[in-house]
Amino acid sequence: MWMLPGQNQSWVSEFILLGFSSDPTSNWILFIAFLLLYLSSVLGNGLIVILICLDTHLHTPMYFFLCILSLLDMGCVTTTVPQMLVHLLSHSQTITFAGCWLQMYVFGALGLTECIFFVVMAYDRYVAICYPLRYTVILSWGLCTQLAVGTWICGFFFSLIHTYLTMRLPYCGPNIVNHYFCEGPIVRSLACLDTHLIEMVDLVISVFMVVTPLSLILASYIRIALAILKIKSIQGRCKAFSSCASHLTVVTFFYVPATYIYMRPNSSYSPERDKQISLFYNVFTTLLNPVVYSLRNKDIKGAFLKVMGHRVAW
Repeated sequence: MWMLPGQNQSWVSEFILLGFSSDPTSNWILFIAFLLLYLSSVLGNGLIVILICLDTHLHTPMYFFLCILSLLDMGCVTTTVPQMLVHLLSHSQTITFAGCWLQMYVFGALGLTECIFFVVMAYDRYVAICYPLRYTVILSWGLCTQLAVGTWICGFFFSLIHTYLTMRLPYCGPNIVNHYFCEGPIVRSLACLDTHLIEMVDLVISVFMVVTPLSLILASYIRIALAILKIKSIQGRCKAFSSCASHLTVVTFFYVPATYIYMRPNSSYSPERDKQISLFYNVFTTLLNPVVYSLRNKDIKGAFLKVMGHRVAW
């Protein structure tokens, strides 16, 4: 019998997150490194949000979507890293059952929202390259708002299903999670009940929320590639491809590790490897996004110089 979340707490009331190291010296080094990564990620994404909000030249669908992506990235990294930093310097590495539930839900919701949101961004690039003269007509502000709200609703809804099914399992010990945050598949491996049914449900959700969006992104870029090949000038082709390269880079670094973590059975669980992979798409990808978009985007760089007081010729 599965147990309700309230009943689970009579078995396990808290979890212990092992993190990356138990050596005090190593913990200080890791603390400084992850603190710098976290601050860089938040500041980088926050700067993009501020620039897009302040500069009217960036009030277009593409930058509206980029602003939301930056907000999602800041949310994802803030859900996990601050707690990890506290645990690195604290003697206690525990998290309550409710806290674990909440962390799993919020992280999953933001992650699933980002999965779908990449499809919206791919659609934006598809319309911009295949229908450039009708770009602002097709992607009206009303449609952009509906797409953004729809992705958030889907992400938070399906994360609720995933989290509820995971946390209603009976956890009768051990309660040691060999990870730096409460990630669904890792916590689920501690349940004292066969989890094959929930793994199947998770697989269905993953197919709907990961494989389907990825297929739509690939389909969009096939159409985009065909449209680019029809452009006669080499300069025009390079410009069109450059506008898609940043999105393709971010999608690749996000989907590959996330697909591995959430679309494999518990039998292939490897604590140390999974921690490193989760760290990559949770921390490094959120840091990569502002770097990729700012270094390759003259509009973002121009807006930054403008805010800093330099005159920019648009």
